Amino acid sequence: MTTSTTARRTEPRWSEVESIVGATHFRPAAVVDTVDGVTPAFVAFPESAEQISEVLKWAGAAEVAICVRGGGTKMRWGNIPRRADLVLSTERMVGVVEHVWEDLTFTVKAGTTIGEVQGQLGTHRQRLALDPLWPDRATVGGVIAANDSGPLRLRFGGVRDLVLGVTIVLANGTLARSGGKVVKNVAGYDIPKLMVGSYGTLGIITEATFRAHPVPNSVRTLSFEFGNIEAANRFMLSIADSALVPAGMQLQYPADGRPTVDVRFEGVLVGIEAQAKQANSLAAGARDSAPAANYWSAGESLWDSSSQFVIGKFSVLPSRIASAIQLFSRHLIRSRFIVQSTGLGLFRAEYGSVEQLIANIRKVVSALSQEGGTITLLELPVEPKQQIDVFGPPRDSQRLMVRLKQHFDPMGTLNPGRFVGGI
Repeated sequence: MTTSTTARRTEPRWSEVESIVGATHFRPAAVVDTVDGVTPAFVAFPESAEQISEVLKWAGAAEVAICVRGGGTKMRWGNIPRRADLVLSTERMVGVVEHVWEDLTFTVKAGTTIGEVQGQLGTHRQRLALDPLWPDRATVGGVIAANDSGPLRLRFGGVRDLVLGVTIVLANGTLARSGGKVVKNVAGYDIPKLMVGSYGTLGIITEATFRAHPVPNSVRTLSFEFGNIEAANRFMLSIADSALVPAGMQLQYPADGRPTVDVRFEGVLVGIEAQAKQANSLAAGARDSAPAANYWSAGESLWDSSSQFVIGKFSVLPSRIASAIQLFSRHLIRSRFIVQSTGLGLFRAEYGSVEQLIANIRKVVSALSQEGGTITLLELPVEPKQQIDVFGPPRDSQRLMVRLKQHFDPMGTLNPGRFVGGI
C-alpha cells in the first residue's frame, strides 16, 4: 500500500469561531462574499477587539487565512488573495468611543462609517477633514487600510496626517495600542502610520483616534473651464505659487470634453471673497463654469458599470499632471481623469481585449515610472488581474515591506497575497 507524504491541513473546526462570535453572527459565505473569484468558507461578525483576538488565535492554530471587511467599498482593491478562508466583518463594531471636543480629538470604532463620524462630530461643529470615496458606506478601518482621501488632502493632509493612534489585533491575537489621544505624541514606534495603506496585511484595526477640525463658517467653490490640459495645469500651479490657501483643488477631464479646475475656499465670508477675486484674476482667459452638484465627490462617478473599464490611482509631480494625462490618453481608450493639485489622481479607461489592456497598462506604468510617478490599479477584472501586480513593478521599499509582513504576520494569516508583490 502506498502512503502519501504530502502534509494535509486538518479541516478547521468552524464551530469554535461560531462559539466566539455567537451563532447569529456567523454564517456560510455566499457569492457576495467572494473576493476576486476567491470564495471563503464562512463569514464572522465579531463585536469587539477581544472577540477578534480569540478568532485570530484560533486561525493561527488552524492555519486559516482571514480577509477583513468593513463597508465592502474597497474589497476589489489590491491583488487577488492567495487564500481567503474566513471573512471577518467589522460591521458590528460601530460608534464614537470618545470625543474630546475641547482638544479637537476623537476615538471611533473601526466599523463606523465616515458619514456617521461626521454626523457625531457635527453636533460640536467639528469634522474629520477627510473626504474619501463613498463616505456613507466606507468605514474608518477600511479608509485607513486603503489610505483613501480626497481633495481636502491639499489643506489638511491625508490619513497619515490625521490619525493619532490605533488599537489593532495582531495576527497572533495580541491586542496592541499605539499612538495617543493628543495631537503631539512622539513616544514609541509609529504603528498608526504603518497601518495606513497596509491593506489589512499587518493587523486588524479595531479603533482609531483622529484629530478633528472646526466646521468652516462658509464654503465657496469656483470652477474654471480651460481650452486645453496644459492651461489647466498652469493655473493650478499658479494657485499653489500664490498666497491663496484653498481647502481643495482638483482637475476634472472627461473623455469628450474640456478640462475644468475646481477650487474650494473655506473660512469667513470676507476672506473667501478676497481669495475668490484673486483666483479669478489668475484664471484670466478661462471660462467660468457652474460647478456640478457633486463636484467634490466626482471620483465616485468613475465606477459606473456601463462598459468594460479599469480604474487606477496615480501620483506625479504637480508640474507633470498634464503630461501624465497625455500619456494615459495615448495608450488607453476613452480615458477620464480627476486629479488633485498635489498630483494624486484617479483615471478610468475603457478597453476591448484583455491582452491589449495588459500591454497598454504596462506601457503606461513603464513610462510613468521613468518620470518618478507611480500607479496603482483599483478596479480591474479578475482575468487581467491574474497577470499583473496592481501595485506596479517592485519598488525600493519592497524588501522592507516583506520584512514587516514576516515580523507582524509570519504565518500569512491576514489577507495573504493582496499587497505589494503578493505580500
